[in-house]
Amino acid sequence: MDSRRLEDVSTNSSPIYTLFDAEVTDDLRPDHLLRLASGVLGAVRLRGFGSAELCAKIMRGLDDHPMGAYDAEVVHPPVAKLGPAAYDYYGARELNQEYWSNAQEAMAVRSVLLDGADPLDHAVGRFRSVWQGPVEPATSRGRPLFAGMIREISTGMKMHWDEIVRELPGALDTEPVCQLAFNWYLSMPEGGGDTWVYRRRWSPLDEKHREGYGWSEDMVAGEPVAAVRPEAGDAIVFDPRNYHLVRASEGEGRRVSLSFFLGITGQGRLLYWS
Repeated sequence: MDSRRLEDVSTNSSPIYTLFDAEVTDDLRPDHLLRLASGVLGAVRLRGFGSAELCAKIMRGLDDHPMGAYDAEVVHPPVAKLGPAAYDYYGARELNQEYWSNAQEAMAVRSVLLDGADPLDHAVGRFRSVWQGPVEPATSRGRPLFAGMIREISTGMKMHWDEIVRELPGALDTEPVCQLAFNWYLSMPEGGGDTWVYRRRWSPLDEKHREGYGWSEDMVAGEPVAAVRPEAGDAIVFDPRNYHLVRASEGEGRRVSLSFFLGITGQGRLLYWS
C-alpha cells in the first residue's frame, strides 16, 4: 500500500490521515469511484483508457468540425468546446429549448467522429463493464441530458467547482448523492495542462474570493491537493465538488478531452451527463 496514503498528519497521539492522493491504474474498478465519492481519494488517472490509434481517429474527425465555446462573458480566457454544458444554462435557471437544440446538433457531429461511430460509446462502455449496477444518461423531465462534451483547453481554467444539485436544483429527475468528473484526453501538449484538485469544497463565505467564473487560488493555500498530468489516451476521474483548476499548456500540441459528469444515486445507478 502507498505509504503516502498512510502519512499521519496529526499533531497529537491520535492519528489522522489525509487520504487525498492521486492513484494511477491501468484498470478501472468500482472501488475507485466509491473512494472518490467518499472523499478518501483525490483523483484517479486511468492509463491507456483509449489507444493512440483511437484518439488519433477522433482528432482527425474533429478537424472537419469547428468547435464553439463557452459564453466569453462568463468563461475567460475562452475555452473551445463541442456540445452544450448544463453549466451554460445555469443563468437561465433551466435547461431550455436552446439547450436541447444544441444537444441534438452536437450529438449528430460527435456520433460520427470515430470512423462513423461515437467515441462516447467507448467511454461509457468502460464504465458499464465494471459498475455493478445500471449505467444510464441522467434525465430532466424524462429527456436524456447531453453527455460527452469535447473541449480544448490551452490557456488553463480558473479554480472552480461543479455540483449540479447546488447550482441548478431540480434539473435532474434523480438527484445523485455525489458527483464525479470524467475526462478522457484525446491529445496532450508537450508540457503543462495538468489538473489540480484540492480537498476543499465551496462555502458561502468563499464568494468574497470570486474572480469571474472562478475563485482565487489564495483560498486553498496549504490545503491537501492531488495533482495529475495525463498522457494522451489517459483518463482522469475526480470529485468536482472539490475546488479544481487546469494549468496552461506549454510547448507544442493540443489539450483536447472528451468529458462528462458521473452521479451515483442512492439506488446504485451510475448516471452521466455534461
